[in-house]
Amino acid sequence: MSDTPTPPSTPPNSHTDAGRSSTSHNQQPDSDRSSIIAVTALPVLVVIAGVLGFFTPETFTPLAPTITWSLGVVMFFMGLTLTLPDFARIAKRPWIAALGVVTQFIAMPLLGLFVVTLFNLPAEIAVGVILVGCAPGGTASNVVTYLSKGDTALSVSITTLSTLLAPVLTPLLTLWLAGSYMDVPFWSMFVSICQTVLVPVIVGVLVRLVASKLVDAIAPVLPWLASIAIAYIVAIVVAGSADSIASAGLLVLLAVITHNILGLGIGYGVATACRLDTPTRRALSFEVGLQNSGLASTLATTYFSPLAALPGAVFSVWHNVSGALVASVFARLPYGKPPREQLAETSRELPAPL
Repeated sequence: MSDTPTPPSTPPNSHTDAGRSSTSHNQQPDSDRSSIIAVTALPVLVVIAGVLGFFTPETFTPLAPTITWSLGVVMFFMGLTLTLPDFARIAKRPWIAALGVVTQFIAMPLLGLFVVTLFNLPAEIAVGVILVGCAPGGTASNVVTYLSKGDTALSVSITTLSTLLAPVLTPLLTLWLAGSYMDVPFWSMFVSICQTVLVPVIVGVLVRLVASKLVDAIAPVLPWLASIAIAYIVAIVVAGSADSIASAGLLVLLAVITHNILGLGIGYGVATACRLDTPTRRALSFEVGLQNSGLASTLATTYFSPLAALPGAVFSVWHNVSGALVASVFARLPYGKPPREQLAETSRELPAPL
């Protein structure tokens, strides 16, 4: 899912904090603390929502038409967290941001196809898995990158760039890889992604530009509103496919876990092969492995079937759990410091605390 779309405003990278001693790890802005708590609580909220959707489908199934609006709200919240420096960072480090986006849009779709073939998944579930792989990065990656002491600024840049490219790349890749399983309505998906992802993000950015003080005041509440919206979407998606979960649930879970773990590993491996520093490796790992599964579920529900939306719903639970676990491991590992010149560059480009 777009999944906790309020990335921390001040990345706590060790090399960044060294140049900004007044911002300690124990003196985080309220929005940062709220993001950390929300991303920790999100899997619990999503599991509860899934259970409610499964056992009381008659309550949530009639709400299916509201999924698109709910995702739009989540993406609007993401737009509220973006600032002009976030876009400036893409221009300052274009090749690293491009590496993350290219790796994500190549690795995750192909891994989805690999998982579908490996588990010999039925057509509807196969389309759902591939659709998750073709989605842009989920903003939960920003928060878990923060928790892992990774390069959060880079994470935000890659998520932003992949989200902006999603209206074209997501339906195009889905058509290419899933077209043999079911008919893929490219243009309808393109318009839908523009309406539910691109437009709300742009509106959120504009609102922040004209009302930054108001946005800063409500920032601590945004992660919780987003978490509730995500849980709401999951409840509706699970309710719509409740009859299929009993028979296909375990198979979908295995496929999702495999997809996610391989994505995390490839993201880290590509960054390592390019000899990037430790915080960048962590950021790329999460950017590749964590997807906007909310978008995938919404598109699957709208254009395919409730069963096709199931992988997105399961991914939304699992990748928050795996992300939090991997982040806690990363945070305890020895921290490799970047070269001195990169230290100076990073300190210049990161935004000041809110």
